Amino acid sequence: MSINLQILLYCDNLHGRWHFHEIRAIFLRRYLLKNIALELFLASRTAIMFAFTDENTVRKVVDCLPRVGVGAKYGLPQSRKTSLMTPRQLFKHSDMPQKWQRREISNFDYLMFLNTVAGRTYNDLNQYPIFPWVLANYTSPTLDLNIASNFRDLSKPVGALGENRRKFFQDRYSSWEHETIPPFHYGTHYSTQAFTLNWLLRVEPFTTIFLHMQSGKFDHSNRLFHSIAEAWESCQRDSHDVKELIPELYYMPEMLLNTNGYDLGKRDDGSAVGDVILPPWAKSVEHFIVLHRQALESDLVSCQMNQWIDLIFGYKQKGPEAVRATNVFYYLTYEGALDLNSIDNAAMREGLEQQMISFGQTPAQLMTEPHPPRHSIMTISPMMFQSCRDDLCMLMKFISNSSVVHISANTFAQLTHPTVISITNNLIFALNRWNTNYTGPSSASISNTIGSQNNENNADAMGNTIANLPLTVDPLLAAGNPSQPLPRRHLGESFDQRLKIRWNNFVTTVESRAIIACGYPDYSFRVIDTDTAKVRQVIYGHCDVVTCLARSESNLFSDCYIASGSLDCTVVLWHWNAQTQSIAGEYNVVGEAAAPRAILTGHETIVTMICVSAEHGIVISASQDGTVLIHSTMGDLLRRLESENSHNFADKEVNLLLVSRDCILLVLYGYDSLVTFTTSGRELSCLRVPENILCGALSRDGEYVVVGTKDGRVAVLRLFPMQLLYTFQQTDSAIRSIALSSNQRFVLAGLDSGAIIVFNIDFNKWHYEYRHRYSAR
Repeated sequence: MSINLQILLYCDNLHGRWHFHEIRAIFLRRYLLKNIALELFLASRTAIMFAFTDENTVRKVVDCLPRVGVGAKYGLPQSRKTSLMTPRQLFKHSDMPQKWQRREISNFDYLMFLNTVAGRTYNDLNQYPIFPWVLANYTSPTLDLNIASNFRDLSKPVGALGENRRKFFQDRYSSWEHETIPPFHYGTHYSTQAFTLNWLLRVEPFTTIFLHMQSGKFDHSNRLFHSIAEAWESCQRDSHDVKELIPELYYMPEMLLNTNGYDLGKRDDGSAVGDVILPPWAKSVEHFIVLHRQALESDLVSCQMNQWIDLIFGYKQKGPEAVRATNVFYYLTYEGALDLNSIDNAAMREGLEQQMISFGQTPAQLMTEPHPPRHSIMTISPMMFQSCRDDLCMLMKFISNSSVVHISANTFAQLTHPTVISITNNLIFALNRWNTNYTGPSSASISNTIGSQNNENNADAMGNTIANLPLTVDPLLAAGNPSQPLPRRHLGESFDQRLKIRWNNFVTTVESRAIIACGYPDYSFRVIDTDTAKVRQVIYGHCDVVTCLARSESNLFSDCYIASGSLDCTVVLWHWNAQTQSIAGEYNVVGEAAAPRAILTGHETIVTMICVSAEHGIVISASQDGTVLIHSTMGDLLRRLESENSHNFADKEVNLLLVSRDCILLVLYGYDSLVTFTTSGRELSCLRVPENILCGALSRDGEYVVVGTKDGRVAVLRLFPMQLLYTFQQTDSAIRSIALSSNQRFVLAGLDSGAIIVFNIDFNKWHYEYRHRYSAR
């Protein structure tokens, strides 16, 4: 396709430019109830939305963009045809409903999926994602998530929760008489631009947009979002208030704080509007968000969430079923209610567009039949209700006896060869095969030790019990000579002698095709092919030895960020191209020299630890003197973390950095002080532990952290509120590295004695126990 060179003259003044290689997903979107928009999701986890003049233009634009479909997350083909699918087609062909039913994804993730395919987006305040009210108790000093009366009835819309209100709206519908406007229950909507801005008025850019809507002034203080309980009561009392919630109320505590000190005025009773007033059962904004999220994921909500989905996205959204469910809204909120192109009068057309903006927009209808319910927790995890089985699954010992300093569990069932990569202190790596059919420990697997002194007998044992083992040793190492390691399993020349080899000197790709290693004396880090052990790429970006590496979260075969820290006190951010299996250049084209995306400064001592979150757009780094900095992935320094107990951590090196999906950051100062922060810098908790922690990993949902200690113990802690939950049986040597299998059912630990130990773990057990024991006090 040729490009008119005259057009390029105008490009320098455009708001933004994005390379085609950055595009990861393309969704068809509505704008003012017309399918004339596209939303592009980028590798940086940001999204941009474009509105065009007509549907034909949309199709032409999609034909010019990469064949990425709607991404790789939803089990759909990555094609241009997929990008142009209707919301109903996307839902029908996706595997996400089945994953939700099997409890493989959370309620939150599934609701985000439904919102996304139904056309809801953060880029359009008129079509903002919709989440339900799930609780009905905002006044008690305690909250018990096992009492049904504490929850809202999800089978009914907000306007019909009370019998008197339901009858009022039904009478309105039955008595409505108008020549051109069809009858409706509700003249307002559950999601509008005004409601969204009111929820988020304390955080930018929503504050500025709110002021723009209100002619530069905040609304009357009595109408501003002031109290959680008051907002709920308004939805039960006011006939003009039937709003649902937004996703941020389940993950963003900052929206409840007036951190910027805006003058929001005083209410009629003389009280000033500042931070949002929380329910008595919430000790802090973070505590509220955590309990609110736990309520969303609770069994009482899970078992009836399908009924709320029917109301918002499903068969009760419109038609006779909507009438029976008291769920009909003003006609202009529905797709296809009016063809604006058929209206020649410009003033009338503009007036109708403004009405659409004011009244809100109903999501696209995804299904015309009842949504199936979620499977019972008893069906999915029956073992958690039985007496505890043996935790230990197996012990696999390498013949070299060298410490296992790094372990990566790339155990996705979709891979041809699910693999656990281990790297030992003598720079030997192993591609150990994972058995995806393995379900749990047995006496045979527990007693079997692979790779010990009698290799012949072990080979026979391995053959006899292979189906009962979660892991089999790399065949190239099973019968090798420990004094003469195979070239195909050695990382090459020795590391700089100033460094102690540890788990964060290495990262692996998700599909196990490459190891990225640092610590070389020539100031480089290297990309090494796992099949041949040949160096595929040598990367130079620092003025001294590279001390640590980190990789952002990544799906199968998707690009990600790689970050490198150095003795030169800098952090450099790189882009990993999954297709070429290399660090990319500026334009991400084949053969281009690697180029950094950002150089992050601010440390004054050696950088020792990094954590990257592409989803949140941040890079967290720590240096030898205990300084922890948060940068954006664009390179801007956002903040420095300061602990309230900083005098206790002065000059203590940080030895672990982890960040959860809910923006909770875990910092290990020294080896015994665990401190949690929000990524906005607020300290949440501090816990001193009796044993020195050497490594750790977060569960996928971010609720739990699994740590390994110098004394040879693997322990499970809840991240917030931080508490020790469980300790596995002690091993014979220190835990040098740790990982969780992709299905989150097994813990793999690398031991100082040169072995890998596998434990069975069931996070559902602690979900269940916590929610049946814990009350907010």
